[in-house]
Amino acid sequence: MKELHDIRRPVEQELEQYIQLFQQSLDHDDPTLKQALGHIRQRRGKMMRPLLVLLVAKEFGAIGVKTLRSAVTLELLHTASLVHDDVVDNSAERRGQAAEHTLYGNKIAILVGDYLLSQSLHQASLTGDVRVVDIIAQLGGTLSEGEIRQLDNIRIARVSEEDYFHVIHHKTAALFEACARLGALSSNASEERVQAAAKLGEIIGLCFQVRDDIFDYYSDSAIGKPTGNDMAEGKLTLPALYALRKTDDAQSADAQSWARRVKEKTATPDEIASLIEYTKRVGGIDYARETMENFRKEAMPLIATFTNEQVREALTDYLDYTIGRSL
Repeated sequence: MKELHDIRRPVEQELEQYIQLFQQSLDHDDPTLKQALGHIRQRRGKMMRPLLVLLVAKEFGAIGVKTLRSAVTLELLHTASLVHDDVVDNSAERRGQAAEHTLYGNKIAILVGDYLLSQSLHQASLTGDVRVVDIIAQLGGTLSEGEIRQLDNIRIARVSEEDYFHVIHHKTAALFEACARLGALSSNASEERVQAAAKLGEIIGLCFQVRDDIFDYYSDSAIGKPTGNDMAEGKLTLPALYALRKTDDAQSADAQSWARRVKEKTATPDEIASLIEYTKRVGGIDYARETMENFRKEAMPLIATFTNEQVREALTDYLDYTIGRSL
């Protein structure tokens, strides 16, 4: 599996231009806001989403400022949602660093998130394309709907795979879908190619979230959250949902009991650990990996339509990286 620095090569120069533009969008004269935004600037992350925007755009010719601003507006919206999510979830860390609200309190964090949202819409308007503004405005609502549905799912006794995929489509896949859509749209692709790119982005986003959820079944401090954190918050993700459908295992009744307590947020650390081990033993992780492989098969014909060989190879590697990444 290729690493990100290899995948970035077709758009390496453009990615540097994006970084400069994104950093400029986080400049401010107010001391408090400058400090809070500076904390965000320090955790640049892997730039998976802007990379997808640029790779898709590269298929249709030279990357211009409209594409760069499209990448910036999406990353600003994503960053705003993370700042707000950390307040909602009371998460102390983000990407191994203290969350915004941990350092500055909930009030400042929420206002910083609001500022990022306004900057996102400003960048969208600077593209000069009302379609970009419309996509960003709708995406903000979609991300919020996903978070609300996830909170609803925590409160109800039983959650289905259908419920799970509804949430991760709205929370994660919709953002990747918008990245690929704006990458194609900003480079004047035909409507048919825009729709195909958007579908590819959606599939990549689904794989990204399934893979992210798998991390919660293993111990690794670099992930930024302890094993079983999702369950401690009352969330049951795809591996556990599969495991709980098993009825022919001697321990299945115990697993159902642990799951009920997870949903009630009364499960002890030992019960969460037991449900995690049960999930692994009966094939829940394997099932999640198989699900990602099925998505990969669906994505490959879409990638095959890309005529730029470097882009096509990079998107294939991007998908493989999404499915197989360690962190």
